[in-house]
Amino acid sequence: MSKKLYIETVGCQMNVLDSELVVGSLRRAGYVLTKDTDQADVILFNTCSVRQHAEDKIYSQLGRLRHHKREHPDAIIGVLGCMAQKDQELVRRRAPQVDIVCGTGQLARLPELISKVRETGRPQLALSFDRNEASRLEVERSFESYDPLRDPSMRPSRFQAYVRIMIGCDKFCTYCIVPQVRGPEQSRHPEPIAAEVRQLAGEGCKEITLLGQTVNSYKYNVGDGRRFQLSDLLARIHDTPGIERIKFITNFPRDMSDDLLDAVRDLPKVSPYLHVPVQSGCNEVLKRMKRLYTVEYYREMLARCRDRIPGVSISSDFIVGFSGESEQSFQHSCDLVSEAGFKNSYIFKYSPRPGTKGHELYPDDISEMTKKRRNNDLLVIQNQVSLKDHLARIGNIVEVLVEGPSKTHMKIKKSEIRNSKSEMVSDFGVDDSTWTGGDGLPQLTGRTATDHIVVFEGNLRLVGQIVQIKVKEATAFTLFGEVLTSERVHSGENAESPILGLIPPVEINGSTRISLPVV
Repeated sequence: MSKKLYIETVGCQMNVLDSELVVGSLRRAGYVLTKDTDQADVILFNTCSVRQHAEDKIYSQLGRLRHHKREHPDAIIGVLGCMAQKDQELVRRRAPQVDIVCGTGQLARLPELISKVRETGRPQLALSFDRNEASRLEVERSFESYDPLRDPSMRPSRFQAYVRIMIGCDKFCTYCIVPQVRGPEQSRHPEPIAAEVRQLAGEGCKEITLLGQTVNSYKYNVGDGRRFQLSDLLARIHDTPGIERIKFITNFPRDMSDDLLDAVRDLPKVSPYLHVPVQSGCNEVLKRMKRLYTVEYYREMLARCRDRIPGVSISSDFIVGFSGESEQSFQHSCDLVSEAGFKNSYIFKYSPRPGTKGHELYPDDISEMTKKRRNNDLLVIQNQVSLKDHLARIGNIVEVLVEGPSKTHMKIKKSEIRNSKSEMVSDFGVDDSTWTGGDGLPQLTGRTATDHIVVFEGNLRLVGQIVQIKVKEATAFTLFGEVLTSERVHSGENAESPILGLIPPVEINGSTRISLPVV
């Protein structure tokens, strides 16, 4: 009988990728995935330490497993990732039922650690060096990149995949724990990256997203006098057959070089989308955060991005309620959001993290009520900006990579399935014939090259394809449109129009796309 694995992931895209790689290694050890902890032989939590809420969620889950561990003493419980690296002793004290504590740089050892727990019955710890425990070289080696064979079943979509091009961070922003839990900044050799992209294309991936804590800081000396930067890496992987879109996240403002912007402009497969966190619109706050730039520099960078990449879409991050943020400081952030034209912004309340300079040097002197108010106020402004951007796109024809049924449609259908106790199963959990809307078509969702979310009705055969959509309506969060087609496409046994999947694709900008004339 196969051993069963349950894994839950909290946090960033890097954690999602780590979990995919963990599952890949454990599958080769004979494990199969389960969504039920009661059925699992091994229960793993891949954790995040960027905000307290993420840690609280994991401790809550671990608390619910105490009884399970008493009832199933042979089940192995593991805490992986950033919490494990930062708070290994605290994890063991608060959750003594945990058998494995494994940091971000030691995930390759998981099969070995599981075997040791089974053999000895003793808890196992695997951690990388703290940055002040050893030389930089020794610390780097203890955080060496973990990129074994991939596991497509763990991806949000089999047509999209993350590729790690670097690990760690050397920026040391005062609010951020990442340099401690992910280690020193290290870039991967470009050739293994290119080989991984080819492998993913062979598995059916259409879109890859290059990952790094500050991805545009990527640089690698290849040994013959050449230094690869992110612009060179994009050119290296651009012509990989099967890959139609290339994205990269997350960018650091001071490393946004002209050669990178020119590569985004000149390489057709590279999406004209940049995520560039600013964190605050106030120079005093940025200085306390140790962000290494001013608001004036950031505004100039935005202008440079838009000048060199026509039509580029830019999103950002903000932290509200950082230590010493006055009402005037917050107003500067409001002004920046109002004027910068961000596609969207991810806005977070400041959460002090033990182990950071911010926690050590500055008091958490903004009340929770004030943080919530500022968070909501900034969201209102950003939503107004996003709505204006979206309304301007009504009438446009956009190319959308179809990801699958929309979240709203999924919720409706799951409810219907539970009520009917249906057992019909397909790639999306139900038989294709149940995914129908009022016109006999399911509601699908996907993203444009500029990362705008688009919802539309279409046949499930479109999933994984890049299709042309005419935008008809918009909210602050979503564009709504119609697939461009010569006839109304229906599903079901009474369909009279041709099946969309049978319509031959055409060449657009050198890439095979489904392209149909407007009604």
